[in-house]
Amino acid sequence: MNRTVPKIGAAITSVSVFLFAVFLITGFTFGSYIVCMFLPIGYIMTAAGFQNECGKDRRVPANIGLIFSAIYAALIFIVYFAQTTTVRLEDLTDQAKKILDYSRGGLLFNLDLLGYAMMALSTFFIGLSMRSKNSPDKWLKALMTFHGVFFISCFVLPMTGAFASMSSGGTHGGGVAALVVWCVYFLPIGILSFRHFSDSK
Repeated sequence: MNRTVPKIGAAITSVSVFLFAVFLITGFTFGSYIVCMFLPIGYIMTAAGFQNECGKDRRVPANIGLIFSAIYAALIFIVYFAQTTTVRLEDLTDQAKKILDYSRGGLLFNLDLLGYAMMALSTFFIGLSMRSKNSPDKWLKALMTFHGVFFISCFVLPMTGAFASMSSGGTHGGGVAALVVWCVYFLPIGILSFRHFSDSK
């Protein structure tokens, strides 16, 4: 079970990231919100697998990575459950939409970025805790560790007002492109994690 559960989690992560990219490109917003709630589930399952197999001398960074994965999940569930329920079903005032509607770049959009900043920290620390025994694992370790760089942009950009135009309904096609690029980067992490836990050794 200690390898089967994270293997399933890696599969959920990979499929979720792939579908997220497809839904972004096709403009299926509701679908992208739904898969964003499955991604944290898969990622936590995967992170727990890496935390379980690390040695005692690397337990601290692995534990930190697992904790950050839970913080990431909590923030993301709040953001996208609100989008698929309150924002979609309630008759909100314009001011409420500016705060709650992800597409308007308000509070929940900023919380989404904070969530992915926490995910970046999680992958960074999990990458530090990994021992690479083969070439695919070396790539996985490098991708996870370097993914920590996304913490800087996700944490800092909301403070600069970079997304202020979205609150008035401004276009954000560049944001969609950036998310697709992130999907292209993160998908190999899911696939290589699946391969890692598929290895019976």
